Amino acid sequence: MIRFACDYDEGACPEILAALTATNLEQNPGYGMDPHCAHARELIAQACCKPGADVHFLVGGTQTNQTLIAAALRPYQGVIAAQSGHIAVHESGAVEATGHKVITLEDEEGKVRAEAVDALVRAHWQDADHEHEVQPAMVYISHPTEGGLLYSLKELQALRQVCDHHGLYLYLDGARLGYGLVSPQSDVTLPDIARLTDAFYIGGTKVGALFGEALVINAPAISRDFRYMIKRQGGMLAKGRLLGIQFETLFTDSLYTRLAKNAVDLALSIRTALMDRGVELYFDSYTNQQFPILEKKTVAALSDKYTFSHWMDIDESKAVYRICTSWATTREAVAALLRDL
Repeated sequence: MIRFACDYDEGACPEILAALTATNLEQNPGYGMDPHCAHARELIAQACCKPGADVHFLVGGTQTNQTLIAAALRPYQGVIAAQSGHIAVHESGAVEATGHKVITLEDEEGKVRAEAVDALVRAHWQDADHEHEVQPAMVYISHPTEGGLLYSLKELQALRQVCDHHGLYLYLDGARLGYGLVSPQSDVTLPDIARLTDAFYIGGTKVGALFGEALVINAPAISRDFRYMIKRQGGMLAKGRLLGIQFETLFTDSLYTRLAKNAVDLALSIRTALMDRGVELYFDSYTNQQFPILEKKTVAALSDKYTFSHWMDIDESKAVYRICTSWATTREAVAALLRDL
């Protein structure tokens, strides 16, 4: 079976496995206070062009989102997200479980628009009964979006401006950040993101690591006592060096970028082949996720050899499917898929 369902079906890249094996018998302090975590923080700070950046390592994306949002918001505050945003749809109410409402905005492409945020916040404060409502205090975005789309630098700058105007935090979910940064359609760099957000994370789970996300906090008010919140949320890994070693490896010799580029290059070859065959794409994605509209009978005929993610039905005979490449996808697997299609 060749799996194109998601980008975390494989384990870890060989370089990380080798690093974990080589350091296996080292004795290190726990809870992320070891030399490997310290070195990984330095490498990430350098990549972000932010000396001394406040970097924390957590195990997974949902845990990272929940912990960061809970630390940033007061009890009566909520976070603005796209209606299709991960925290609104795919995290089993993890943010709401902390007592913070996810305030959703309708979206066609999975993006949060600066003008929509401005209108929502203005409407809140203009309501005479605003103190009886949840106060919007943060904007959550993901880059790439759930549909593989990218924010432009101009769009991020507009969000930063509206957040500054209304006193909101801007938080970027980077579960697939590597795939966004290497996209040929991207004009956003890692230093841009570090400059324009109050917090963001660099996804490792979906980009070559066994597990793990590197959270970068730019707002001092959130940084204060943040390790207390990690511990309280059950996110402080005793063998924290397992996270540090992985990010230390990913940010050495541009490995993170090289792994992401493999996935995007192969996904774009799939995109080109599908378009050449007249297949309509639901999202105009230039990342590792492609969303063709296919006949259900076509997918059924391929199901003994391939797996895709069913995204949504178009009608009785057609549906949108997600074809997702990863850092480990091979050219041979893509060639076989295109031949069979």
